[in-house]
Amino acid sequence: MVAEMARVSQVVACFRMATVAKRRGPVPVQSVGRSLDLLDAVGAESVGLVALAERTGLGASTAYRLLSTLMEHGYVRRNPETGHFHVGYKLLDLAARAAHDTEALRAIVRPHLEAVRNTTDETANLVVPDGLTVVYIDQVESARAIRMFTAIGRRVAMHASASGKAILAFSSKSPLEGREIVNLEALTSHTLITLDGLADDLERTRSRGFAIDSEEYDLGVVCVAAPIIGHNGEPAAALSVSGPSERMRAADLDVLGAIVRNQAADASRELRAENPRLDAV
Repeated sequence: MVAEMARVSQVVACFRMATVAKRRGPVPVQSVGRSLDLLDAVGAESVGLVALAERTGLGASTAYRLLSTLMEHGYVRRNPETGHFHVGYKLLDLAARAAHDTEALRAIVRPHLEAVRNTTDETANLVVPDGLTVVYIDQVESARAIRMFTAIGRRVAMHASASGKAILAFSSKSPLEGREIVNLEALTSHTLITLDGLADDLERTRSRGFAIDSEEYDLGVVCVAAPIIGHNGEPAAALSVSGPSERMRAADLDVLGAIVRNQAADASRELRAENPRLDAV
Protein backbone atom coordinates (compact mmCIF):
# COMPACT_ATOMS: atom_id res chain seq x y z
CA MET A 1 0.00 0.00 0.00
CA VAL A 2 2.88 2.39 0.76
CA ALA A 3 4.33 1.79 -2.69
CA GLU A 4 0.92 2.34 -4.28
CA MET A 5 0.43 5.62 -2.44
CA ALA A 6 3.91 6.74 -3.50
CA ARG A 7 2.90 6.06 -7.09
CA VAL A 8 -0.34 7.92 -6.55
CA SER A 9 1.59 10.94 -5.35
CA GLN A 10 3.72 10.70 -8.46
CA VAL A 11 0.64 10.76 -10.67
CA VAL A 12 -0.88 13.67 -8.76
CA ALA A 13 2.40 15.52 -9.22
CA CYS A 14 2.23 14.75 -12.94
CA PHE A 15 -1.33 16.04 -13.05
CA ARG A 16 -0.14 19.27 -11.46
CA MET A 17 2.16 19.86 -14.42
CA ALA A 18 -0.91 19.94 -16.66
CA THR A 19 -1.75 23.29 -15.09
CA VAL A 20 1.52 24.88 -16.16
CA ALA A 21 -0.43 26.09 -19.18
CA LYS A 22 -2.51 28.29 -16.95
CA ARG A 23 0.65 30.17 -15.99
CA ARG A 24 2.35 30.19 -19.39
CA GLY A 25 -0.45 29.73 -21.92
CA PRO A 26 -2.82 32.36 -23.23
CA VAL A 27 -6.04 30.68 -22.07
CA PRO A 28 -6.12 29.67 -18.39
CA VAL A 29 -8.40 26.76 -17.47
CA GLN A 30 -9.41 27.76 -13.97
CA SER A 31 -11.64 24.77 -13.27
CA VAL A 32 -8.84 22.35 -14.10
CA GLY A 33 -6.45 24.14 -11.78
CA ARG A 34 -9.00 24.16 -8.97
CA SER A 35 -9.75 20.47 -9.46
CA LEU A 36 -6.07 19.65 -9.22
CA ASP A 37 -5.75 21.77 -6.09
CA LEU A 38 -8.53 19.67 -4.57
CA LEU A 39 -6.88 16.45 -5.72
CA ASP A 40 -3.65 17.55 -4.07
CA ALA A 41 -5.50 18.34 -0.86
CA VAL A 42 -7.30 15.00 -0.86
CA GLY A 43 -4.01 13.22 -1.44
CA ALA A 44 -2.39 15.03 1.49
CA GLU A 45 -5.07 14.07 4.00
CA SER A 46 -8.53 12.53 3.90
CA VAL A 47 -10.92 15.12 5.33
CA GLY A 48 -14.41 16.46 4.80
CA LEU A 49 -15.80 19.04 2.40
CA VAL A 50 -15.48 22.07 4.67
CA ALA A 51 -11.82 21.37 5.44
CA LEU A 52 -11.02 20.82 1.75
CA ALA A 53 -12.74 24.06 0.80
CA GLU A 54 -10.77 25.96 3.42
CA ARG A 55 -7.45 24.44 2.38
CA THR A 56 -7.97 25.24 -1.29
CA GLY A 57 -9.59 28.64 -0.78
CA LEU A 58 -12.73 27.56 -2.60
CA GLY A 59 -16.33 28.01 -1.66
CA ALA A 60 -18.01 24.87 -0.34
CA SER A 61 -20.44 24.71 -3.27
CA THR A 62 -17.62 25.07 -5.83
CA ALA A 63 -15.50 22.48 -4.04
CA TYR A 64 -18.39 20.02 -3.91
CA ARG A 65 -19.19 20.49 -7.60
CA LEU A 66 -15.58 19.83 -8.60
CA LEU A 67 -15.25 16.90 -6.20
CA SER A 68 -18.42 15.39 -7.65
CA THR A 69 -16.88 15.49 -11.10
CA LEU A 70 -13.67 13.89 -9.81
CA MET A 71 -15.73 11.18 -8.08
CA GLU A 72 -17.72 10.55 -11.25
CA HIS A 73 -14.49 9.83 -13.11
CA GLY A 74 -12.97 7.71 -10.34
CA TYR A 75 -10.23 10.08 -9.19
CA VAL A 76 -11.83 10.73 -5.80
CA ARG A 77 -14.05 8.59 -3.59
CA ARG A 78 -16.03 9.43 -0.48
CA ASN A 79 -16.48 7.39 2.69
CA PRO A 80 -20.25 7.31 3.23
CA GLU A 81 -19.85 6.90 6.99
CA THR A 82 -17.37 9.71 7.70
CA GLY A 83 -18.04 11.92 4.69
CA HIS A 84 -14.28 12.17 4.16
CA PHE A 85 -12.84 12.23 0.67
CA HIS A 86 -10.06 9.86 -0.42
CA VAL A 87 -8.01 9.46 -3.59
CA GLY A 88 -9.79 7.20 -6.04
CA TYR A 89 -8.63 3.88 -7.38
CA LYS A 90 -8.40 5.31 -10.89
CA LEU A 91 -5.20 7.00 -9.74
CA LEU A 92 -3.66 3.62 -8.94
CA ASP A 93 -4.21 2.56 -12.54
CA LEU A 94 -2.61 5.74 -13.83
CA ALA A 95 0.21 5.40 -11.33
CA ALA A 96 0.90 1.88 -12.57
CA ARG A 97 1.13 3.21 -16.12
CA ALA A 98 3.51 5.95 -15.04
CA ALA A 99 5.65 3.39 -13.22
CA HIS A 100 5.67 1.17 -16.32
CA ASP A 101 6.93 4.05 -18.45
CA THR A 102 10.01 4.41 -16.24
CA GLU A 103 10.49 0.72 -15.42
CA ALA A 104 13.16 0.05 -18.06
CA LEU A 105 15.12 3.17 -17.11
CA ARG A 106 14.99 2.29 -13.43
CA ALA A 107 16.10 -1.28 -14.16
CA ILE A 108 19.17 -0.03 -16.04
CA VAL A 109 20.17 2.61 -13.50
CA ARG A 110 19.40 0.68 -10.30
CA PRO A 111 22.78 -1.12 -10.13
CA HIS A 112 24.51 2.22 -10.50
CA LEU A 113 22.45 3.72 -7.68
CA GLU A 114 23.49 0.79 -5.52
CA ALA A 115 27.13 1.25 -6.53
CA VAL A 116 27.03 4.92 -5.55
CA ARG A 117 25.35 4.15 -2.24
CA ASN A 118 27.80 1.34 -1.47
CA THR A 119 30.82 3.49 -2.33
CA THR A 120 29.72 6.64 -0.51
CA ASP A 121 27.36 5.23 2.13
CA GLU A 122 25.01 8.08 1.25
CA THR A 123 21.59 8.03 -0.42
CA ALA A 124 21.59 7.72 -4.21
CA ASN A 125 18.73 9.04 -6.35
CA LEU A 126 17.38 8.81 -9.88
CA VAL A 127 15.33 11.69 -11.30
CA VAL A 128 13.78 12.51 -14.66
CA PRO A 129 13.10 15.97 -16.10
CA ASP A 130 9.55 17.26 -16.39
CA GLY A 131 9.16 20.84 -17.53
CA LEU A 132 11.24 23.07 -15.27
CA THR A 133 11.27 20.48 -12.51
CA VAL A 134 12.74 17.05 -11.87
CA VAL A 135 10.81 14.10 -10.44
CA TYR A 136 12.31 11.41 -8.20
CA ILE A 137 11.57 7.96 -9.62
CA ASP A 138 13.99 5.73 -7.68
CA GLN A 139 16.24 5.83 -4.63
CA VAL A 140 18.68 3.63 -2.72
CA GLU A 141 18.92 4.81 0.86
CA SER A 142 22.02 5.09 2.99
CA ALA A 143 22.26 2.65 5.88
CA ARG A 144 23.31 5.43 8.26
CA ALA A 145 21.03 6.51 11.08
CA ILE A 146 21.01 10.09 9.81
CA ARG A 147 20.39 9.97 6.09
CA MET A 148 18.52 11.72 3.33
CA PHE A 149 15.14 10.49 2.16
CA THR A 150 13.03 11.89 -0.66
CA ALA A 151 9.62 10.41 -1.45
CA ILE A 152 9.28 8.82 -4.87
CA GLY A 153 7.24 11.20 -6.99
CA ARG A 154 8.55 14.31 -5.27
CA ARG A 155 9.03 17.19 -7.66
CA VAL A 156 11.72 19.85 -7.16
CA ALA A 157 12.72 22.94 -9.08
CA MET A 158 15.56 22.46 -11.55
CA HIS A 159 17.40 25.65 -10.64
CA ALA A 160 17.68 24.67 -6.97
CA SER A 161 18.69 21.02 -7.30
CA ALA A 162 21.91 19.33 -8.39
CA SER A 163 20.00 16.90 -10.61
CA GLY A 164 18.09 19.70 -12.26
CA LYS A 165 21.21 21.73 -12.87
CA ALA A 166 22.99 18.68 -14.29
CA ILE A 167 20.14 18.24 -16.78
CA LEU A 168 20.02 21.95 -17.64
CA ALA A 169 23.77 22.14 -18.14
CA PHE A 170 23.90 19.30 -20.66
CA SER A 171 20.69 20.03 -22.57
CA SER A 172 21.25 21.33 -26.09
CA LYS A 173 18.49 23.91 -25.65
CA SER A 174 18.59 25.36 -22.17
CA PRO A 175 15.47 27.11 -20.86
CA LEU A 176 17.85 29.96 -20.06
CA GLU A 177 18.30 30.69 -23.75
CA GLY A 178 14.61 31.19 -24.38
CA ARG A 179 14.26 32.94 -21.02
CA GLU A 180 11.69 30.29 -20.04
CA ILE A 181 13.14 30.45 -16.55
CA VAL A 182 12.50 34.03 -15.48
CA ASN A 183 11.62 33.76 -11.80
CA LEU A 184 14.12 31.85 -9.72
CA GLU A 185 12.42 31.17 -6.40
CA ALA A 186 14.64 31.43 -3.34
CA LEU A 187 14.02 28.18 -1.49
CA THR A 188 16.87 28.79 0.95
CA SER A 189 19.37 31.59 1.53
CA HIS A 190 21.78 29.69 -0.77
CA THR A 191 19.49 29.32 -3.79
CA LEU A 192 20.73 30.89 -7.02
CA ILE A 193 18.14 33.54 -7.84
CA THR A 194 19.68 35.37 -10.81
CA LEU A 195 19.94 34.09 -14.35
CA ASP A 196 23.59 35.16 -14.55
CA GLY A 197 24.40 33.30 -11.34
CA LEU A 198 22.66 30.17 -12.59
CA ALA A 199 24.35 30.42 -15.99
CA ASP A 200 27.77 30.61 -14.33
CA ASP A 201 26.95 27.58 -12.20
CA LEU A 202 25.84 25.60 -15.25
CA GLU A 203 29.12 26.46 -16.99
CA ARG A 204 31.05 25.07 -14.02
CA THR A 205 28.84 21.99 -14.14
CA ARG A 206 29.66 21.37 -17.79
CA SER A 207 33.36 21.86 -17.12
CA ARG A 208 33.64 19.29 -14.32
CA GLY A 209 30.87 16.92 -15.47
CA PHE A 210 28.69 17.14 -12.37
CA ALA A 211 26.50 19.64 -10.55
CA ILE A 212 26.47 20.61 -6.89
CA ASP A 213 23.50 21.72 -4.82
CA SER A 214 25.06 23.30 -1.74
CA GLU A 215 22.04 23.69 0.55
CA GLU A 216 20.17 25.39 -2.27
CA TYR A 217 17.01 23.33 -1.91
CA ASP A 218 17.15 22.21 1.72
CA LEU A 219 19.30 23.74 4.45
CA GLY A 220 21.75 21.20 5.84
CA VAL A 221 21.62 19.05 2.69
CA VAL A 222 24.23 18.85 -0.07
CA CYS A 223 23.69 16.94 -3.30
CA VAL A 224 25.97 16.06 -6.22
CA ALA A 225 24.53 14.91 -9.57
CA ALA A 226 25.49 13.99 -13.13
CA PRO A 227 23.32 13.58 -16.22
CA ILE A 228 22.38 10.27 -17.83
CA ILE A 229 22.56 10.91 -21.57
CA GLY A 230 20.18 9.13 -23.91
CA HIS A 231 20.55 8.03 -27.52
CA ASN A 232 19.55 11.46 -28.82
CA GLY A 233 22.39 13.11 -26.93
CA GLU A 234 20.04 14.79 -24.48
CA PRO A 235 19.79 14.13 -20.72
CA ALA A 236 17.16 11.46 -20.12
CA ALA A 237 17.66 11.52 -16.36
CA ALA A 238 20.17 12.37 -13.65
CA LEU A 239 21.90 10.30 -10.98
CA SER A 240 22.68 11.98 -7.67
CA VAL A 241 24.01 11.37 -4.18
CA SER A 242 22.78 13.40 -1.22
CA GLY A 243 23.53 13.65 2.46
CA PRO A 244 24.00 15.96 5.44
CA SER A 245 26.10 18.95 4.43
CA GLU A 246 28.92 18.44 6.93
CA ARG A 247 29.35 14.79 6.03
CA MET A 248 29.20 15.43 2.29
CA ARG A 249 31.77 18.21 2.41
CA ALA A 250 34.06 16.15 4.62
CA ALA A 251 33.96 13.38 2.02
CA ASP A 252 35.20 15.89 -0.64
CA LEU A 253 32.65 16.98 -3.22
CA ASP A 254 35.11 16.50 -6.09
CA VAL A 255 35.59 12.87 -5.12
CA LEU A 256 31.83 12.34 -4.81
CA GLY A 257 31.33 14.11 -8.11
CA ALA A 258 33.76 11.78 -9.88
CA ILE A 259 31.97 8.74 -8.48
CA VAL A 260 28.57 9.98 -9.61
CA ARG A 261 29.87 11.14 -12.99
CA ASN A 262 31.46 7.76 -13.73
CA GLN A 263 28.37 5.78 -12.73
CA ALA A 264 26.13 8.11 -14.75
CA ALA A 265 28.41 7.69 -17.78
CA ASP A 266 28.20 3.89 -17.50
CA ALA A 267 24.42 4.10 -17.16
CA SER A 268 24.30 6.38 -20.21
CA ARG A 269 26.14 3.82 -22.34
CA GLU A 270 23.86 1.02 -21.17
CA LEU A 271 20.76 3.13 -21.78
CA ARG A 272 21.77 3.92 -25.34
CA ALA A 273 22.70 0.31 -26.04
CA GLU A 274 19.53 -1.12 -24.50
CA ASN A 275 16.87 0.82 -26.34
CA PRO A 276 16.99 4.22 -28.03
CA ARG A 277 13.30 4.73 -27.21
CA LEU A 278 14.17 5.05 -23.55
CA ASP A 279 15.52 8.54 -24.20
CA ALA A 280 12.21 10.03 -23.16
CA VAL A 281 10.23 8.59 -20.29
